[in-house]
Amino acid sequence: MRLIQFTTESGLRAVGAVVDHNTVEQLKGVESVYQLAQQALSSGTPLESLATSLLSDQRLDYQQIIDEGRLLAPIDHPEPSCMMVAGTGLTHLGSADTRAAMHAQNSSGKEEEMTDTMKMFKMGVEGGKPANGETGVQPEWFYKGDGNCVVAPEQAIPSPSFALDAGEEPEIAGIYINDNEGNPCRIGFAIGNELSDHVTERQNYLYLAHSKLRHCSFGPELLLGELPAHIEGTSRIVRNGEVIWEKNFLSGEDNMSHTIKNLEDHHFKYDNFCRPGHVQVHFFGTATLSFGDGIKPAEGDRFEIESATFGRTLRNPLKIVERKIPTVKTL
Repeated sequence: MRLIQFTTESGLRAVGAVVDHNTVEQLKGVESVYQLAQQALSSGTPLESLATSLLSDQRLDYQQIIDEGRLLAPIDHPEPSCMMVAGTGLTHLGSADTRAAMHAQNSSGKEEEMTDTMKMFKMGVEGGKPANGETGVQPEWFYKGDGNCVVAPEQAIPSPSFALDAGEEPEIAGIYINDNEGNPCRIGFAIGNELSDHVTERQNYLYLAHSKLRHCSFGPELLLGELPAHIEGTSRIVRNGEVIWEKNFLSGEDNMSHTIKNLEDHHFKYDNFCRPGHVQVHFFGTATLSFGDGIKPAEGDRFEIESATFGRTLRNPLKIVERKIPTVKTL
């Protein structure tokens, strides 16, 4: 089952189950996926079973929801600061090549000067898929923001004027809610665009943290249940109605150097990420970037990331926004 969040024609929030490419069936009695997940937790009912029991006979035109700008992100939190967006890198087979090429200009070509990226990748290949009951090697990790950094599908992703780049990263995101005891519970998965500033990162690997503090988008559909082991997708950039770059990508554990469980274990081992009632959105990484092919996205370009596994295409235009750096005052 795949779910979306949207607003009705009267402006009320709603949750819908995707029937097919053109049809959504509205759920009864819930206004958000967060509310639905809380009901599943309190009742002890599996999320998909609960969603199925709430299906109505109210069928809606999916394309009309999109055309009228009524799509929402497939998960949010009533208080955006209670939603964390983070992720892991160097998790996909081939991801080290893109990263190494990005930083090659800062190296004289000696192998020992390129070992941070390759060493981390090698560690993942050798220890990212541990046997049951064992602890695997921890991945690269980054913080992206809270719920305020999430942009709804079809809406413009803002890039601050001080940014040196605004490049797409087609990734799968895991969606979680913590129960009343702080135990993480996976709601599902969504296709996402983990927008990053690759030029800033290329200046120095220690700028990675800065490069990730950007907006992102995921959805429009939330896939319930387990993630397929093999996922195929396509990422493209459209400029003035023409495709200027397009490339296929692979994901799922068959194409990764880490298991999803290992990435989850190393994220949720920290108490800060296990606060009761909080939502976690965790990007799992990619090996495919237009930046690696010399593409520089411009304002007005539209990012499109799609995979049949996740239903409708995630589409977002890019918008450059003026960002005045505030002056710190003494109280």
